[in-house]
Amino acid sequence: MKIKCLLWAFLLLLGACDKVPEPQESFAGLGSDAADFAQVVPGKVFSFPEDHGPHAGFRIEWWYITANLKDEQGNLFGVQWTLFRNALKAGPTQAGWHDSTLWLGHAAVTSATHHYAAERYARGGVGQAGVQAVPFSAWIDDWNFATRPGAASALADMQLKANGAQFAYDLHLTSNRPLVLQGEGGYSRKSDQGQASYYYSQPFFSAKGSVSIDGKAYQVTGPAWLDREWSSQPLTASQTGWDWFSLHLDRGEQLMLFRVRQTDGASYMTGTWIDHEGRTQTLHNADIQLTPLETTDIDGRKIPTRWSLKIPGKQLDITTQAVNPNAWMNLSIPYWEGPVRFEGGVGYLEMTGY
Repeated sequence: MKIKCLLWAFLLLLGACDKVPEPQESFAGLGSDAADFAQVVPGKVFSFPEDHGPHAGFRIEWWYITANLKDEQGNLFGVQWTLFRNALKAGPTQAGWHDSTLWLGHAAVTSATHHYAAERYARGGVGQAGVQAVPFSAWIDDWNFATRPGAASALADMQLKANGAQFAYDLHLTSNRPLVLQGEGGYSRKSDQGQASYYYSQPFFSAKGSVSIDGKAYQVTGPAWLDREWSSQPLTASQTGWDWFSLHLDRGEQLMLFRVRQTDGASYMTGTWIDHEGRTQTLHNADIQLTPLETTDIDGRKIPTRWSLKIPGKQLDITTQAVNPNAWMNLSIPYWEGPVRFEGGVGYLEMTGY
């Protein structure tokens, strides 16, 4: 799903001159009313490369990459890179410091023994952060995700870079496989009340490059996953957080699934089964059995870091285990995100609202 926190505290800090809605009960205010913004409706016809770029009429949007990596000694690593665009108010974007867009970047590196995360913020209109569709480039300061010169298409040949006080990575991502439209042709429902996002992925990236932790560099390879989503109100006011998985199966399939938790104890759950050629099948609540098995105490919270996942219709019965159970994103609004492993594959897990 990858609906990340839009961080109302940052909006108040960076956009104090604009009117900002009060936080609602939903996680990070993502269920607050957005009637003045563009709405997500079924039937959108996606257009590429244009839809790789920003969608100014919508309130929230992100470009998100994870990679499950391994060095020559078999050590496991995870990498995350995310750029968020948030519009403080509806209407046309203005030039310079009158631009009402805020940008937020998250980056992290995880190993079995270490987890480091960093964040950056920028106001739109001054070149510090942004996204362009052709040639594709997404950046905030010196963190960037961009098409390499001479690439055959926008997302076929990419470079991904970020760094923090105790980590850095520089990865080359390639794919000749098709993009995947999540949900109903890219219309991804988040509730029974109609909340939704436009959502597509590139789950077939292969990554190669370097990861540095505490000054030590590792040469790594492995699968990577891109998610693209935009919306204006992706949650209801009573949805408090989510558990989101992206999984690479050794047998060639890919799997995305999520559950959005509600204040009444119920949840909305769905997913997408992706075969080795990129063909998709939507999974519904009745198709998925998802059960937390073990928790880790982090920052006064119990975070489920070991899960049972069964999809009987696909003969899938696995137990996912966090590579590092302490992969806590201790940022302005904290959440858990890190690589997972299971017999027959690897993947990524994000959990918010705990």
